[in-house]
Amino acid sequence: MSLLDLVNLDLSECHETNKSRIIAEYIWIDGSDMNLRSKGRTLHGPVTSPSQIPNWNYDGSSTGQAPGEDSEVILYPQAIYKDPFRGGNHILVMCDAYTPAGEPIPTNKRFNAVKIFSHPEVLAEVPWFGIEQEYTLLQKNLNWPLGWPIGGYRGPQGPYFCGVGAEKAFGRDIVNSHYKACLYVGVNIGGINAEVMAGQRIAEAAGVIVSFDPKPVEGDCNGTGAHTNYSTKSMRADGGLEVINKAIEKLGKRHKEHIVVYGVGNERRLTGEHETADINTFNFGIADRGASIRIGREMEKAGKGYLEDRRPFSNMDPYMVTFMIAETTILWKP
Repeated sequence: MSLLDLVNLDLSECHETNKSRIIAEYIWIDGSDMNLRSKGRTLHGPVTSPSQIPNWNYDGSSTGQAPGEDSEVILYPQAIYKDPFRGGNHILVMCDAYTPAGEPIPTNKRFNAVKIFSHPEVLAEVPWFGIEQEYTLLQKNLNWPLGWPIGGYRGPQGPYFCGVGAEKAFGRDIVNSHYKACLYVGVNIGGINAEVMAGQRIAEAAGVIVSFDPKPVEGDCNGTGAHTNYSTKSMRADGGLEVINKAIEKLGKRHKEHIVVYGVGNERRLTGEHETADINTFNFGIADRGASIRIGREMEKAGKGYLEDRRPFSNMDPYMVTFMIAETTILWKP
């Protein structure tokens, strides 16, 4: 029997005493505010709700989230998804982290996001977010983009956006596998495309590294961001363009506060070049890829719709970005 045979072992055919057992992979964000950690636990299954899953602890001193002399951190299950790697009734358990006393630890950004999105004024506006999560696939052990000559640079960026062909599209099998895995587990993913720069377990299996650095390669090439599309009930209704413009005005007044929580290292990406606005400047425009906030032509024509915040970095925390946008545009009274 090979290792692959054991990896793909069907536990529905296991010993009678274990037939009802499932594996729950607990997943959480570590002290970097970006990287994930996980560990598995055997449960009686099947499981249909996070309330059926016990809290669990881990050593926070090993993840940069607690001191060694008081290292226990508690995981609270918040959402479950089918496990695309193990299959069957096995599940992925998305968690946030708390102290043993029940207080959210500093890196638990979900806690404050829940408070904002539970506010009556925010609930009434039914906010929608669509995050364009960009990333770069790096060659293992080289930390150099996939498809780039080792130590060298690709040509002009024009051919790579939504590119087709072996010399233009790199890592398509990895991207498609990730896409299908998201749909399999029930994640609401809108689509995929290659960006202008050639360039998680799925990446692990493929032997590549995923980088969320906003500028993984210095020089004359685009960085990677997480453009965040946002609308409210009022923006989507007739006359919504006026509401969008008022929201943009508010976002401009809190530009610095937003930049602080939009990720790390964005001064290397938001330079005013490569389809970005300068990090110290706030501007907006219709169909302007170099603006801080962009409104699409179709929104201008319809007089309603959504706005695109092009400032968030690829390594942003979606809890921080989404609750900050909602707080500023709905709750904040300048």
